[in-house]
Amino acid sequence: MPTDYISFKDTGFFSKLMCDYLAEKEELKPFYNYFPKLENFKFQMEAKRQTISMETREVLSNSLWSQYKNTETSAAVIQNIEALKQPSTFTVTTGHQLNLFTGPLYFLYKIVSTINLAKQVSEAYPEAHVVPVYWMATEDHDFEEINYFNFKGKKIRWNKAASGAVGELNTEGLAPVFDLFSKELGLGDNANTLRNLFKKAYLDHDNLADATRYLANELFKDYGLVIIDASSKALKQEFVPFIKKELLEQIAFQEVSKTSEALSKVDGDYTIQVNPREINLFYTIKNVRERIVFEDRTYKVLNTDITWTTDKLMHEVDLHPEHFSPNVILRPLYQEVILPNLCYIGGGGELAYWFQLQDNFKANAVVFPMLLLRNSALIKTENQSKKQHQLKISNQDLFLNRDSFINKRVRQISNIDIDFSEQIAHLKSQFKNLYSLAEQTDKSFIGAVAAQEQKQVNGLKHLEKRLLTAQKRKLKDAISRATTLQNELFPNESLQERITNFSQLYEEFGEDLIPNLLNELHPLNDNFVILEL
Repeated sequence: MPTDYISFKDTGFFSKLMCDYLAEKEELKPFYNYFPKLENFKFQMEAKRQTISMETREVLSNSLWSQYKNTETSAAVIQNIEALKQPSTFTVTTGHQLNLFTGPLYFLYKIVSTINLAKQVSEAYPEAHVVPVYWMATEDHDFEEINYFNFKGKKIRWNKAASGAVGELNTEGLAPVFDLFSKELGLGDNANTLRNLFKKAYLDHDNLADATRYLANELFKDYGLVIIDASSKALKQEFVPFIKKELLEQIAFQEVSKTSEALSKVDGDYTIQVNPREINLFYTIKNVRERIVFEDRTYKVLNTDITWTTDKLMHEVDLHPEHFSPNVILRPLYQEVILPNLCYIGGGGELAYWFQLQDNFKANAVVFPMLLLRNSALIKTENQSKKQHQLKISNQDLFLNRDSFINKRVRQISNIDIDFSEQIAHLKSQFKNLYSLAEQTDKSFIGAVAAQEQKQVNGLKHLEKRLLTAQKRKLKDAISRATTLQNELFPNESLQERITNFSQLYEEFGEDLIPNLLNELHPLNDNFVILEL
């Protein structure tokens, strides 16, 4: 299995913030705790050991047993759930929405990174036991973000009217989706495995949370992955003091606003991912997940008739903490309150908003986790690799944008040298003499010389462009073969992992897919991976 690497920066698909973080830019260090290096985990363990109580561990383990009561899982998962009660057990965590049939391929990469990091840290610190955790985003309410997946260029969509937390959504109506997907699949054992997996996950479970747990468990149970649904009352009870603090003091708004302003001053190219609300909580009941606001000395749930006085709201928090759902600002805090967590693994967009949160963690006296950019990969089939070799396209060239890719290909395969950089350089050297002459005779001519130079340079560039266009027409078939390959590997001119569903690869590679990913994706290797399976 040939493996190659390219830096995240050189792919052209990752933000300046992420590239600077991977380079450990000095100015970014105030915005995170320890950088994810193996030797730093001992410091994170010590900090977390001191702040997570045995009572919280007991609640966590018991809640997980309750969630798994109807799920047939592995001995490794059972051992990990039980081990969470022990003070020497820690977690590394990734989170993801409940996308239909896992959504984009990077769902697998997130979890593979998490499993491999847990194993690597456990081996480096044998006195500790590290559990990989997948946090299901059951309380999200944006159904349109998760109700489809892409398969062989087609969008398989679940059309349904939906409101409220997606984890509670009834799976009724997924039978036609299964029928459509089944028809798109080919023949053979791998296709039948996918049909069976979809059917058992979505047609044999009556809500999206249970369906997603089943699916993720079937894919990763052999590796000890623990799947958590944090919407339970028992787990929310652990977060009650922080819910009350948010409602009464609105600290997150102040702290995150301050951190965001400081981050934007580090570099103007850093995009601020999220903006805090004055209250960063939703109220969640059946088919409803709406923001809580404080107006006219009254707490209100937007788009409903629900209101409280302060005393009544505090009573509601005590009585029904499960009705209070953190938004993107507070969810990370909630995660770190209930888990003995060392590291959060996410994509570039996710980690970008974590950089806005450390001051809020400090204000709440909660340990900030290490942040690790998940593995990213481009997977090529043997046939695609052969085409690439025949066309003499480098891995680096594949990552070029479409125009740059085509122009480079034309120059590479053309029997005419369509690169006028040498001529332009020669022209500019000649104009140096004209500038010198104007300087010695009449300085007012310098502007005229500059204008003439620019006119001639522009003329050469225009001629180069016209010749390239002519060669593109002449070499149309050869260019088409190259762009077809790039389209296969970069659908919609995007990274494969952001578009393609795992089923497209599983249909070809079958049960070897995940073991191969586990063998090849190393979470502490800060490079984009290129794999031939």
